[in-house]
Amino acid sequence: MKWKERVGLALSGALICLTLLLIVDVHYRISNGQLAPVSDGDFQPSETVGTSAQQHGTGTGVVGSTPPVVDGGGEVGQNVPHVMGGDTAENHYANSKLTNGARLVVQQHPDSAHVLTKHDKVQYVHPSNLTHIIEKPEKTEIEIVHLDTFDDLKEMLSPIAKGYVILDGADRDNPTVADLLQIDTAQKTNLTNFEKFQLFIRKQALFTESDDIIDGLLRSMVTEDIIHIEQKDGGTQLKLIMDFESNGQAMFKPMRFGREQETLPNHFYFTDFERHNAEIAAFHLDRVLGFNRAPPVVGRLLNISSEIYPLAEGQLLHTFFVSPAGNICFHGKCSYYCDTSHAICGKPDMLEGSFAAFLPPKEAAARKVWRHPWRRSYHKRRKAQWEADADYCDLIRSTPPYDRGRRLLDIMDMAILDFLMGNMDRHHYETFKMFGNDTFLIHLDHGRAFGRPNHDEISILAPLYQCCIIRKSTLEKLLRFHNGQHLSEILRKSLKRDPLDPILLDSHLFALDRRVHLVLKTIRQCVQQRKESLVSGEPGIDEIIIDDGF
Repeated sequence: MKWKERVGLALSGALICLTLLLIVDVHYRISNGQLAPVSDGDFQPSETVGTSAQQHGTGTGVVGSTPPVVDGGGEVGQNVPHVMGGDTAENHYANSKLTNGARLVVQQHPDSAHVLTKHDKVQYVHPSNLTHIIEKPEKTEIEIVHLDTFDDLKEMLSPIAKGYVILDGADRDNPTVADLLQIDTAQKTNLTNFEKFQLFIRKQALFTESDDIIDGLLRSMVTEDIIHIEQKDGGTQLKLIMDFESNGQAMFKPMRFGREQETLPNHFYFTDFERHNAEIAAFHLDRVLGFNRAPPVVGRLLNISSEIYPLAEGQLLHTFFVSPAGNICFHGKCSYYCDTSHAICGKPDMLEGSFAAFLPPKEAAARKVWRHPWRRSYHKRRKAQWEADADYCDLIRSTPPYDRGRRLLDIMDMAILDFLMGNMDRHHYETFKMFGNDTFLIHLDHGRAFGRPNHDEISILAPLYQCCIIRKSTLEKLLRFHNGQHLSEILRKSLKRDPLDPILLDSHLFALDRRVHLVLKTIRQCVQQRKESLVSGEPGIDEIIIDDGF
């Protein structure tokens, strides 16, 4: 080899070594925060108060009022932030996302003592302040989104502004079933918890917290021996009627799969599996919201071998078998999912399920079944009328019983409840005939709720955004959940009392807070639209919020 070639090779080697050293040095400086990494997207950390997550194409945010704890100084991305709050499942989830590289979007209250900017180094973030987490391939970035406290809606609720209408003449009479049946409960000292619940149902709600009956009823459904089992006729999925030793009855929905199983992507809302934990969570959510219109539901662990199989009869008895895994299974007879491939199986014979207390027998307190005005088509292709008619609510408003009293406002409450838990399966509702039309709607059958925590089905709110009315007390509750203690935290505390706790995964609980925010945004949009289109003779913005005393 000639000396010129040797010199060329030596120079080439030296250049390669120098390039490698420069690359190593740059990576070292980036990892130690001495150089800012180059963004691989068009993201720019926001410093503008009121910036919404939607402006960045990332969806709506989980509300939060507690400001993040910060350690000032440093550049964004210098340290990977992690979620504070202890060794909980929700924190494991958030931290796993962050350590794998993510964009963390944090909300904080505008009245915080320290206002975050993009130059702050966020090390600890409370889970309630996580607006959303967007996975990034190599790094963590932080976007500051200030919490919208909906001061405009709060101002409408103030006695000074009085941006609401007081509904005069509302029927506030509140007799019980016992009153109308002329049963003197004071003379009956041996009433069971089931009988107390049924006799003290009131015209305006299934129960009140002051009755001090519900907790005793839940205990009875968990502890009393089951003496008879019968499969419920009709329905799309397996349900069992359980008779207790005190002559009380409950509807049993068995556990079909674990908490982590979501609605299958190719399933329509009317073919989705029913979830026992959804029934439990729906009762607690209805109670936390102060509606008290859902029958009490509790979870219980049963032994199939000793508590179900010995009492099974007829067609139900013939469907029991032992699976290849050695588990005891059964499937009963029903329209959907009642075959060997969709059997209910124990582990090996222990089975979770929900127990919903029976309402009074129809001989004593008959119920009227109403078709829900915003019922879906229950068809793969056909749409319902409300999905195609922009003026559909005008038709409903002029139709009895929605043209007076509390009925239409109760429909709004039901829509909000369904939206919060993602329940699209609301085709009918019931009322007690003895109370007439000015009575509450019974919130029944929530087995298909809590199926998609990462999806918000806005169409469930169609009654709200088409009619643009809401009960004043309901709006006040939503604002408290948004700006104060979060709905997810309150519901989590309530669900801890159930024997089958945990009932919901954290993703479902966090979805509640996100959806509260969306309901409030919907009300705000109603106000803005009403302002823009206000003409003589049309309802004013003060007719969106209605105070009917309930």
